[in-house]
Amino acid sequence: MGMKFVQKVPTAEEVLKNIPLTPQLKKIKEERDQEIRDVFDNKDDRFLLIIGPCSADHEDSVCEYISKLAVIQEKVKREILIIPRIYTNKPRTTGEGYKGMVHQPDPEKEPDIREGIKAIRRMHIRALSESHMPAADEMLYPNNYSYLEDVLGYIAIGARSVENQQHRLTVSGVDTPVGMKNPTSGDLSVMLNSIYAAQHAHSYIYNGWEVESTGNSYTHAVLRGAIDRNGRNIPNYHYENLISLAKEYEKQDLKKPAIIVDCNHANSMKQFYEQPRISREVMMSRKYDSKLHQLVKGLMIESYLIEGNQGIGENIYGKSITDACLGWEDTERLIYSIAENK
Repeated sequence: MGMKFVQKVPTAEEVLKNIPLTPQLKKIKEERDQEIRDVFDNKDDRFLLIIGPCSADHEDSVCEYISKLAVIQEKVKREILIIPRIYTNKPRTTGEGYKGMVHQPDPEKEPDIREGIKAIRRMHIRALSESHMPAADEMLYPNNYSYLEDVLGYIAIGARSVENQQHRLTVSGVDTPVGMKNPTSGDLSVMLNSIYAAQHAHSYIYNGWEVESTGNSYTHAVLRGAIDRNGRNIPNYHYENLISLAKEYEKQDLKKPAIIVDCNHANSMKQFYEQPRISREVMMSRKYDSKLHQLVKGLMIESYLIEGNQGIGENIYGKSITDACLGWEDTERLIYSIAENK
């Protein structure tokens, strides 16, 4: 066997017991969860903004950033519902590089998954306590969801995970809204099949149990652009792309049709500063077409305290150590612009 068993990780029951969510925070989260669900149920016409660092790296800078978001949320509360990004797992195309706080609670030290599990839960709870906004995280590893199941307000399934059976089945047993990204190939049928699967009931193995799910009707589409066989980025946020997906939604027996547009990744050709321009175009498409106005529910934006990115070890507080992000000043202007043009 080519594995070395380093240390046994704690169970979800142990972690939730030792790092609990207080009754007050549970109530705050339940109220916010209902607001988010109301958007997908067309009971609330506010616009969703899933925004924050590419990857969470240090608790203090992440929570400072989210506290700044909370101030703006109060100012735009009639137009926008903000869902902070606290992405604690980072997918790596080649398997190399920083894999997120769950692997390395300190990016400059050796991996320690046992401590990482505790660190990400503490960070999510602190952010919720300080901002009263349940955060989004990516379900890179389905089993890890159980450590955060009571704190998350939104879940993303990445482009490389969307075709995975275990992700689809796990999402079918989750009651949180889940965005399924199109795969890197851009094949929308893969994304739509994943949504269909997650919206229906299944029996499967999860965390050592045989479980039965009821289906998650809040599973929906996220457009993040594509990459062709030559490695070129192909955006899919334009009006024609949105209309095409709207027509596909009509053909399928899918519940609660919804689209979120990811303004970075292949849509921006990994040019983080293009995100405000892409946001403006999406907002114009919503204004132009009444169907899109209802269907396009929100945007994903990558942003942090300091714009750009840095290498591990440079130690610039609040600057991404993975993909480059918008800085705070541009982020603030962008949120107000989205609120004005909703």
